[in-house]
Amino acid sequence: MMFARFEQPLKWLAFGLGLGSAIAVVQGWQLAAMLLSLPFCLIWIYCGWLRNEPQLKYINMMFAALYVYGLVRYFLING
Repeated sequence: MMFARFEQPLKWLAFGLGLGSAIAVVQGWQLAAMLLSLPFCLIWIYCGWLRNEPQLKYINMMFAALYVYGLVRYFLING
């Protein structure tokens, strides 16, 4: 793929986002956890397509959809 050279930096970025998301969950920061988790999932969806890892791709697609739903619901209720 055209962006294969960015795979490793993207994985490190995803690691940082995942760590931040875990901290947000522990601290009870629901919005921050969802905002950090969504790009985490999108990066892993991309990396799954890049390396043909279908289980990783589809699991993260499901989680990304749940995070989008959670963010829309959060802003509708609290907005």
